[in-house]
Amino acid sequence: MKTAVVLLNLGGPDRPESVKRFLFNLFNDPLIIRLPGFLRTPLAWLISTRRNKEAQAIYSEIGGKSPILEITTAQAEALSTKLATHGMDNQVFVSMRYWHPMTDEVVQKVKAYNPDHVFLLPLYPQYSTTTSKSSLDIWLKESKKQSLKVPTKYACCYPTNQKLIEAHSQLIQKQILEVKNKKIRILFSAHSLPVSIIKSGDPYQWQVQQTVLSIMNGIKGAEDHVLCYQSKVTPVKWLEPSTPDEIKKAVQDDVAIIIVPIAFVSDHSETLVELDIEYKNLAEEMGSKDYYRIEALNINEMFIEGLKDLVLESQEVRVTKNISAKICPKTFKECYHNFNE
Repeated sequence: MKTAVVLLNLGGPDRPESVKRFLFNLFNDPLIIRLPGFLRTPLAWLISTRRNKEAQAIYSEIGGKSPILEITTAQAEALSTKLATHGMDNQVFVSMRYWHPMTDEVVQKVKAYNPDHVFLLPLYPQYSTTTSKSSLDIWLKESKKQSLKVPTKYACCYPTNQKLIEAHSQLIQKQILEVKNKKIRILFSAHSLPVSIIKSGDPYQWQVQQTVLSIMNGIKGAEDHVLCYQSKVTPVKWLEPSTPDEIKKAVQDDVAIIIVPIAFVSDHSETLVELDIEYKNLAEEMGSKDYYRIEALNINEMFIEGLKDLVLESQEVRVTKNISAKICPKTFKECYHNFNE
């Protein structure tokens, strides 16, 4: 029995010339800009054109491209190896939403592999309509279009997966022990979203809060923590508090800053540029000498073990396609359990 595991991720430009098209693909997603196509497409073109130079400058800080494909490929290889040790005949594919390898390309590859089962695994532990739903929906649509008629299951979210929590906790605990003679504040930094999306019933913020609570339940030596948000890109109201504002407060309070990229499982521009360069410079310019960034999970062995467990769970006989437990309160009408069951 052959299993195709598909890791779903955002994607990123592979060279400076790809940046504009990547941005266009992102902003032309109807789950990102929620307007009719005849309005959304020209607006996506306008935004990508205006942001192109700024975005290229950001990527120039990390070699002119995003490392997300290389990291996700390494995660796929590590996961495949672990699955093989459990006797699973498998191949792990990488499918990106906004840049290559994109969904239509990967559906073709999976179809050629001719698996008995397909398992879709978004690399977004905390579900959002803007990430997990967008990636799952386009895969299901494209697989139908290409007549990929294979039993398919997926995990829409896993914000409190035990090994995900352990992976984060171990990295944070290690850093706490290395901070000497200083009170500590842990800043959990997640990608922000417009408040309007949350008010529409998207459970992202609630799920990120559950991840933070689960981690803090096991942390020793630091209780002071804040969940904050980064990467705001439009003038509408976004989730708060912002990460830069919380960094300023921490410096003013004379505490050591341990910053945790809590909703990113792989390094890319938001961690390598925003957290490592821009926000670190902000803290240092204000006089802080105690700014520590926890590494993204990337190919952390405990994290990969958690992914392996999700794949193995998908092999169990179940009626439902979605193996994730329905954990969201009923107020979150955009929970994926309300779709595609």
